[in-house]
Amino acid sequence: MLKQRIITAIVLLLILVPAIAAGNPVPFAALMLLAVVAAAWEWGRLNGLQGMAAYGLGAVALLLCGAAWALGWTQAALPAVWLVAGAAWVLLAAFLLKGGVPGWAPIPRALRLVVGVLALWVAWLAIAQAKWIGVNFLLSLFALVWMADIGAYFAGRQFGLRFTKNKLAPAISPGKSWEGVWGGALGVLLMALVWSWADRHFGAQVPSFYSRLWDFSPWLMALSCVFLAGMSVAGDLVESLVKRSAGMKDSSNLLPGHGGVLDRIDAILPTVPLALMLLQFLDK
Repeated sequence: MLKQRIITAIVLLLILVPAIAAGNPVPFAALMLLAVVAAAWEWGRLNGLQGMAAYGLGAVALLLCGAAWALGWTQAALPAVWLVAGAAWVLLAAFLLKGGVPGWAPIPRALRLVVGVLALWVAWLAIAQAKWIGVNFLLSLFALVWMADIGAYFAGRQFGLRFTKNKLAPAISPGKSWEGVWGGALGVLLMALVWSWADRHFGAQVPSFYSRLWDFSPWLMALSCVFLAGMSVAGDLVESLVKRSAGMKDSSNLLPGHGGVLDRIDAILPTVPLALMLLQFLDK
């Protein structure tokens, strides 16, 4: 299993790094589109679709993203889209996590499918826009999610249940603790401080997400980082809830040793659209 994970990770890096570093945003947007189509197929299977029906959901995601691309939305200001998507993520995540695993099945399947595809579409659009803004900006958002996850893992292992009596969501993801969430948020805060300093010190041509917030208010940067770190955890928990309801450990086996595409991007789905929503308010 470890060898499989390492090989898959190396292959993914060999594909992702050149696409992210490329000056032309098209290859990366196309690669992310492929990932979203695969994730939509997985979403269909998690919600009971089989065979061509699940592939059809992937086709719907492809058409939505393709239409947005053709209309030039990957470079357009879309404040209403980010506001609606951001508010929906906060409210729906709170509603779903409060209901837990038993609350998922009673939701009409058609509604689950539609909301899932729309979430994937908005995430693709946000990621494509982040790449169009610049590599430094895109990486700062991805790194936020990665650091929240890494910080939570190590803080959870070291301090889990030392300061609190209850786990974060034992019925959904038994391994997560509140200490892990705090550790992840602290890791994101420290990284944001270092990253914004590096932007100023080295004269970054494209400011990172953190520098844009810092220039407006260091306190806003701190609050935004904590909020987004928390929402990245919420994205992961929502997918775990759906998998438990479906009785599946992974969203698929598309990525040997790593599960499915949804397993790798679940925390990104709410985070990047919410980050763009926050920046829209600053630009006013």
